[in-house]
Amino acid sequence: MDRFEKMVAIEPTKLPPEWDQRLAGYARAAEFYQDIPKGDSQIIQRIGNAECVMLSYTTSIDRVVLNACPKIRYIGMCCSLYAPESANVDIHSANAKGIVVTGVRDYGDEGVKEYAVSELVRLIHGRGGVMWKDEPTELTGLNIGIVGLGTVGSMLARTFQFFDANVYYFSRTRKPAFEVINNCTYLPLDELLAKTEILITCLNKNVVLLGRREFGLFGSGKILMNTSISPSHEIPALRDWLQTSGNYAISDTVAGLGEEIASLPNAFCGSRSAGLTALAKQRLAQKVIANIESFLAASIE
Repeated sequence: MDRFEKMVAIEPTKLPPEWDQRLAGYARAAEFYQDIPKGDSQIIQRIGNAECVMLSYTTSIDRVVLNACPKIRYIGMCCSLYAPESANVDIHSANAKGIVVTGVRDYGDEGVKEYAVSELVRLIHGRGGVMWKDEPTELTGLNIGIVGLGTVGSMLARTFQFFDANVYYFSRTRKPAFEVINNCTYLPLDELLAKTEILITCLNKNVVLLGRREFGLFGSGKILMNTSISPSHEIPALRDWLQTSGNYAISDTVAGLGEEIASLPNAFCGSRSAGLTALAKQRLAQKVIANIESFLAASIE
């Protein structure tokens, strides 16, 4: 197979236009939608008899869609894919049908690192009209906790260590070598919550670790920053925690905190993903194209 017969992007890919054009060249016919479909029926209608389906992170492809579209051979995720459990495609069902699903990793992390420093400094220095404490505060000496020591978490740990913060982390897997090299300390989650003043969650999509119990341990006068594209918390629990003066929550998108949180005066949500800078889109596009080329090459052999 040198090209697909038909390719459909069921929602905006988030790739630069010139890369969408290049992507379309891997099919004899291609259709790219510029809005997000409303439910399974519209997704099925858009896919039709396409062999190749492209999507970003805002739409899900479930078993119902897969059963209704038997021509699908390849699904290309133009977004991060870390594990089937956190993916917006039912990968297990797809694989059972012989459908290959690919995603990418590590394309927008640099932007997230810069965003995290920028937003925290604005808040603790009071540069954005709101100040965390009564006087401007430095990152120096602050106890900062990182939850999830994957690529983003590791980058943030190194970054805040550069600013002479005291860096602690919790991860499913402890990383002693990283601790030694980067002078950070592992703590169980409960101890991390009690110890740290600023908590940064760097978890896979749909992984929720913080509920009322955890916010109770975290306490008051604290800052929560979520770098994931979905909440790392139970939304009602975060809303209740934010009722206490001196508590703040930050995310680069509304989706990272929850729509009912975004309107609160001590919650700060951006309007765009920090990981989708111009350079990140180029890296994303290159990896998406490489995935398709690898699939087509393997199909020829």
